[in-house]
Amino acid sequence: MDIDQLRTFERVVREGSFSRAARSLDISQPTISARIQALEQEVGGALLQRGGRTIALTERGESFLPYARQAIAVLSEGIEAAQQTRSGRRGRISIGTMPSLAGSLLSSTIERFHRAHPQVELFVETGHSYQITAMLMDGIVKLGLISYPFFNPALRALLRFREPIQLMVAANHSLAGRGQITLEELRQSGEPIYTVRWGPSADSELSQLMRSNEPPMHLPIDTVRHLLLSRPGAAWLTRTTVAQDIAAGRIVPLTVKDIPASFRDSVLVQHVHSGPLSSATRKFIDIMQEVARESSTFLLEQ
Repeated sequence: MDIDQLRTFERVVREGSFSRAARSLDISQPTISARIQALEQEVGGALLQRGGRTIALTERGESFLPYARQAIAVLSEGIEAAQQTRSGRRGRISIGTMPSLAGSLLSSTIERFHRAHPQVELFVETGHSYQITAMLMDGIVKLGLISYPFFNPALRALLRFREPIQLMVAANHSLAGRGQITLEELRQSGEPIYTVRWGPSADSELSQLMRSNEPPMHLPIDTVRHLLLSRPGAAWLTRTTVAQDIAAGRIVPLTVKDIPASFRDSVLVQHVHSGPLSSATRKFIDIMQEVARESSTFLLEQ
């Protein structure tokens, strides 16, 4: 039993004759007859009563017709879904990301991708780099945004990103109007300096800038943002993590002019044995690349 047999049966019933069904389907009448006979063999008896030029359903045909129509609808929908999946219009994308990238690069990518491909399912998990790596190994996600460099040979880099880390203060901070300050001025301010774990190289560089008698405070981004807005202090952050606050004038970025620039490096990866990327996933990666290129705070590296 195949969809052509079912469609032929349904069309014969609708048209009321083999000849009209043949013209409607643009096939020969012997082909119509052969398909109906094959279908009747499958269901174990006659579906149609043939009386001259008239066609009528048998009792078996009446009971079978609604199921045939339902099967045609389901199969047609399945064929359409498969075709759209191949073209990238439907499918499923699963990605694990560090929280520090979930609200910036990834959210902009998802917004743009969903506008272009609203039928594609999107699933996002968050975690530290080692947790995302475990998700990739277990097949829970197909893509991962993790810190760079990584040393797991089972992962393949697809895109690399570099983002400057800047000193941020609240708009009412005493240093906010300065624009540029020195490291000594920062250390003499006597206020706490917060940071987020950006990765081994960045964490090492930033720790050297802290006051020698002050223990480091590595906190979640939301915690750092709340502290900046609620009490005096400064924080080492990327612009995208507080982009809305900067745009609204609540947080101000500063330049510390006598220190080298620090960067957060990240990478989009997949498991080397996860198989070829789906069309939808490739389109998602293309859009992420576009978003990164358009952002003034991301420097794309291939």
